[in-house]
Amino acid sequence: MNSYRDLEIYKLAFELAVRVHKATLELPKFEVFEQGNQIRRSSKSVKDQIAEGYGRRRYKAEYIKFLIYSHSSCDEALSQLKMLLVLYPELPEFSSLSKEYEILGRKINSYIEYVDNNWRT
Repeated sequence: MNSYRDLEIYKLAFELAVRVHKATLELPKFEVFEQGNQIRRSSKSVKDQIAEGYGRRRYKAEYIKFLIYSHSSCDEALSQLKMLLVLYPELPEFSSLSKEYEILGRKINSYIEYVDNNWRT
C-alpha cells in the first residue's frame, strides 16, 4: 500500500462525503446552512482523519487514534443522517447514505482491529 488513497475505507469515505455534499444541496435553503453544513463537515472528517492517521502510521498508537477519530466522525454523520431522515423523509438519498455509513463504520472498526493486532511499531 503506497497511500491512504489505496485503503478501501478511504475510498468509501471519500465517495460518501461527495454524495452527502450533493444530497444536502437538495435540502430547504435554511437547512443547507444548518444541518446540511454539520453533516458535510462530519462526513468529510471521516476521510480526512483516515488520511491524517495514515501519515502517522509509523506510530501505531497515533494511527489507531486517528482511525478512532474517523470512526467517531462516521458515527456523527450517521446520527445526523438519522435526523435528516426524520425531518425530510421525502429525500430518499439520506436513507441509502445512512445504510452505507453503517457499513463504513463496521469497516473502519474492522480496520482498527487489524492495525491493533498486526501493525508493528
